[in-house]
Amino acid sequence: MSEVTLAGLRVVREVAASGSFTAAAASLGYTQSAISRQVAMMEAAAGTALFERHARGVRPTPAGASLARHAATALAVVDTAEQELAGLRDRLAGRLSVGAFPAAAAVLVPRALAVLRTRHPGLVVTLDEGATPALLARLRGGRTEVVVIGVGAGLPGYDLAGLHQDVLTEDDLRVAVPEGHRLARRGRAEVADLREETWIVGRGGRGEPQFGAWPTLSEPRVGWAVRSWTTRLGMVAAGLGLALLPGVAAASVPAGVVVVPVEDPGWRGRSAVVVTRPGRSAGATAVVEALREQAAALRG
Repeated sequence: MSEVTLAGLRVVREVAASGSFTAAAASLGYTQSAISRQVAMMEAAAGTALFERHARGVRPTPAGASLARHAATALAVVDTAEQELAGLRDRLAGRLSVGAFPAAAAVLVPRALAVLRTRHPGLVVTLDEGATPALLARLRGGRTEVVVIGVGAGLPGYDLAGLHQDVLTEDDLRVAVPEGHRLARRGRAEVADLREETWIVGRGGRGEPQFGAWPTLSEPRVGWAVRSWTTRLGMVAAGLGLALLPGVAAASVPAGVVVVPVEDPGWRGRSAVVVTRPGRSAGATAVVEALREQAAALRG
């Protein structure tokens, strides 16, 4: 097996997983002839056939299945080593603080921080969860370099003059419903579907994002008002009503809750934005890039 290569292992693993030379070529960005050559080289190194051809593609022989299994393990080790070496070469170091409103701090920001820990291990990032006015005051005072806030319909008009904004999500508001609710089964809602529902609304401090009933409903039926949005979701799971939820936090809902989009042409929407001071540091730029990547992944 002295002629085994990393490229060959990647090809064997992908062909075994996809069952097709053509699919493996598309996945790896190779030509089909390059895939065939790599398989032939690996079969020569192994001294036995790795794949059997059939009418709808290929399937691994026992030797091919064994090699594909070991290839997955070996390549995972190589990928980890590459990440560690990239971290050692990384020149980004130091400390900075990121602030976020609670819903963004539930899913979006932690995912970005996980990316940063791997990509820039020398950069130590702390998280400050709080109300938007306090976060913006810390940003302007130089105590925080990056803040994630919500802006748009139903939110205060925050003073963002002189600050740089990057939009992470748009029209970022959903409805959380109990798992057995009729709207959960449909997977979407219109405003008319929400008129007779009971709402679990937020009771936050001044300047904090307020999550009431759906914004364009007139005279909604409010059954409960609680401060924590995690409490609201727990009450939704218990079947006590519906609640609003930013889309950036949709992945954090507990068991028993389904997040449903609402079709409402009359609503202007809300956005999650990341705000920094002009001339931001290289570390802050890395944080913003990670946040944008993870926001795109959540949208997808």
